[in-house]
Amino acid sequence: MAHPLNGANLGTLAAVIGRSGLPQKPLQGAMIGLSSLARAPFSLAEKVWLETRLPDAEAMVPPVFILGHWRSGTTHLYNLMTKSDEWGYVPPVATGLPWDLFGLGRLFKPVLERALPSHRYIDNIPVNPDSPQEDEIALANMSPLSFYHGIYFPSDFADYLNRGIFFDGCTKSEIDQWEERLQYLMRKLYLYNDEKPMLIKNPVYTARLAQLRRLFPTAKFIHIHRNPHQVFRSMQNFYTKLLGQFALQGYDHVNIDEAILSIYPRMMHALEKDAEGLSDDQFIEIGYDALDTDPIGTVENIYRALNLPGFETSRPQFEAYLNSVQSFEKNKFEPTQKAGQQVNDRWGYFLNKWGYENAQ
Repeated sequence: MAHPLNGANLGTLAAVIGRSGLPQKPLQGAMIGLSSLARAPFSLAEKVWLETRLPDAEAMVPPVFILGHWRSGTTHLYNLMTKSDEWGYVPPVATGLPWDLFGLGRLFKPVLERALPSHRYIDNIPVNPDSPQEDEIALANMSPLSFYHGIYFPSDFADYLNRGIFFDGCTKSEIDQWEERLQYLMRKLYLYNDEKPMLIKNPVYTARLAQLRRLFPTAKFIHIHRNPHQVFRSMQNFYTKLLGQFALQGYDHVNIDEAILSIYPRMMHALEKDAEGLSDDQFIEIGYDALDTDPIGTVENIYRALNLPGFETSRPQFEAYLNSVQSFEKNKFEPTQKAGQQVNDRWGYFLNKWGYENAQ
């Protein structure tokens, strides 16, 4: 499981390779292909076994989605809120083996847990066997529509980002298949988590609130935003680290800055439009600074606004977690005049909307 795509199914691999060409790292490519081939009968057996056991999507307790552009504090909020025993979430084994969660996933769970990195590749946040993960990594193993394929196969970097975030150029059947795979994953996770309400964090969903509302009509949403200047500098590190770690093809041609600058406003404008008409108990927007300075108060406000039960009973778990990460050191990136001016020019609307200052 040295590469995330080791958990992909054959259909997803065939679609991605057919679009982008073979990996330029033959050994890793062979390992991914062999893993997919070897797991295929077990994945099929699990799907058949679960056919009558999975709950219908309509029968699930409404999920709560944490939205926000990458590097805006979504992970910190997710890690904090899932310390409550009331929530189901995406465990590491589900991201690596979404097709095999109840079979091979359980069999090899101890091995996979020992293979986890000590911290995330993009920052110093620890990774443990119970660390909640974003479901996008799992969905990249289930569908060719994921921005992660742009990181794995950067020959088509920009195209994969636009298809995997905004569905640009996708056919209705491609989108329908992605929606079916998402609902299948959510139903599996719901059963795996003993039918607890699911708390899901995925920055991609920031651009898909309307779609999620259609698929999960009673879902609730939390959007967290952060100073766009900090987001931009952190995103440069995000793509640099992930491409260096997981790219199966060369990526010298990739324009990281332009990808960041173009995706952010498009994603945020989509969220603005999609959130129109949502009631106060369906959607709440918070700033990262509030979460950073008063995490307990911010989480309490979220629970109160969305009418979520269990805050007081979960408060000791929240406080214990916060005490455990007091020594955590955030990544620090020195601002540059060029980056500051680019953000001022391209993201000025959102700087003004949330009251962040322009770079000098």
